Amino acid sequence: MSKAPTVYDVAESAGVSIATVSRVLRTPEAVRPETRDRVLDAVSRLGYVPSGSARGLAERRTGVLGMYFPGFDAIDDVSALDVLANEVREPFTVVRGAGPRDDARASMLFQDEVLRGAELEAWRRGFVLMVGVGRGDPSASTVRDMAGRVDGLVVLASSIPDDALAWLSRRVPIVVLAGPRRGDRHDHVTVSNTEAMVELTRHVLAQTDGRPPAYLAGPADSPDGAQRWEGFRRAIEAAGLRIDEIDVRRGDFTRASGRRVGEELVAHGLPAALMSSNDQMALGALDAFASAGIRVPQDVIVTGFDGIDASALVSPPLTTVRQPMIELGRAAIQVLAHRLETPDAEPVSVRLPVEILLRESSLRAS
Repeated sequence: MSKAPTVYDVAESAGVSIATVSRVLRTPEAVRPETRDRVLDAVSRLGYVPSGSARGLAERRTGVLGMYFPGFDAIDDVSALDVLANEVREPFTVVRGAGPRDDARASMLFQDEVLRGAELEAWRRGFVLMVGVGRGDPSASTVRDMAGRVDGLVVLASSIPDDALAWLSRRVPIVVLAGPRRGDRHDHVTVSNTEAMVELTRHVLAQTDGRPPAYLAGPADSPDGAQRWEGFRRAIEAAGLRIDEIDVRRGDFTRASGRRVGEELVAHGLPAALMSSNDQMALGALDAFASAGIRVPQDVIVTGFDGIDASALVSPPLTTVRQPMIELGRAAIQVLAHRLETPDAEPVSVRLPVEILLRESSLRAS
C-alpha cells in the first residue's frame, strides 16, 4: 500500500494553508466557493480521509455519540453461525403454515425505529452513532466501556443501574430516553404516555358502557409501562371504578406473551375489553382470540400502544396510540448535541405528543 495522503498533501495540491483545508472540511459554507471547490477536488483526487483520532486529540472530542439499549436480542437463543466454514448449504428451505415469530427479535420494532431516528439526526449533525446492547450485564460494563469512546450517551431509562448512571454522568453527558425525571440532573426525552392512556381508557369505557376492561401490563421495570398504567389508573378511578377490582395480567412486551394472556382469558372468561400496554402483546391477544373464534370488537375490545406498522395490517385493525418513534431518536440526539454545545445549561425535559388512533378493534356499532 502507498502512503496515505495527509492534510499537508491536500493543502499543497490546492495551494492553500492546512487551516483552510480544515475549514473546508468542517464548515464549508464559511469558505469562498472557488477555494472550497479547489480543496474538495484535491481531497477527491488524493483520496484523503481526515483522521478522526487526530482531530479528537486536538479538540478533546471523538465525533461519536452513543446509544445504549437493554438486551432484548435473545442472544442466548441464537444458534452458532460460521459463514466461513467449508460446508454445503441448501440455497433455500420451504416452510408451510408458518405462524408469527415468538422470539424476542420480533418485538424490537420500537427500538429499531428509535435507532433509525437517532442515526438520521447524528448524520445530519456530523456525528457517528455507536450502538451498544447489554444483556446479563448487572455491572453495566458494556456501557461503561462505551463511555470512554463517545462524546455523550443516550440511554433507555432503567436500562442500567442508577449508580452506574451517576458514574457515567460524571464523565460524559447523558440523555435519558423514556421515563420521568427522578430527582436527577440528566436531560430527558419522553412522550405523553399518561395523558394518552387516560383518553384511550375513557374511549374504551364509553364503548363498553362503563364495564371495566382488563389490563395487560408489560415488565415491572418499564418506565413507559409505569406511565401508561398511571394513565389507566386515573381514568378508571375517575369513572368511579375500583382499580383493585381490575383484572391485571402481565407480559413481557412480546407477541408470544400477549397470545398466552389471550388464551388464558378465553379459557377463564372474557372481559369487556383488553387494554394492552404495547402493540405486540395486543397483537398476540388478537391471535389467540381469532384462533378461538372470538369476535373483536363484538365480543371483546382490544387496544394497544406504540403504533407499529403491524397494528394497521391485522384484522381487525388495532386501536392504538402512535408514538413518534423516529422523532424520539432524533430528539434524543438533538438534546445531546445541545448539551455538548452548552454544557452548563440547566437540564431539559422534552415531551413529544402522540396520536390516538381509533380503529375497528375498539369501535362497536351503535
